[in-house]
Amino acid sequence: MSKNTQGHKIIFRFHSDLFGKEITETLWALEVDASQNLYQIDSIPTFAPLIATEDVVRAEFDAMEEGLLYKETVTPSGNSTIQVIRQNEDTPLLDLRKRFAELGCVSEEVNEDFFVLEVPMNVNYAVVKEVLDELEEQEEVEYAEPSLSDVHREQTGG
Repeated sequence: MSKNTQGHKIIFRFHSDLFGKEITETLWALEVDASQNLYQIDSIPTFAPLIATEDVVRAEFDAMEEGLLYKETVTPSGNSTIQVIRQNEDTPLLDLRKRFAELGCVSEEVNEDFFVLEVPMNVNYAVVKEVLDELEEQEEVEYAEPSLSDVHREQTGG
């Protein structure tokens, strides 16, 4: 497989139960194999379910969309994506994000009360979930697991 380091945008269309409508999200990806339309996701999904950074996906050019449209996930990365909403305005969002960074997780701020958390495959999700559950119990955050990998699901007995 030949990798092209030039970034490509891939369009994801899906129905959001949260918003009750069709949603479009565009993610950056790196070309893995042009002849097979394979790309590796290179950004943390905000809303797209069942997609995580480093997943290899198939995307094809769509004339109506004027861009690459997601077709299927070919090889899951084992990474997970968690959505975290801050409930307590007195707790700085950056402090919450730093707490997860100390556990080996990267995050991206979406707005002043919401960030997405990437849990790499080699990070023990049971430890991360324990912190998430503790913060949720203290009414500091609420969270959702739109893309929990099989590896991480097994670590929490789910």
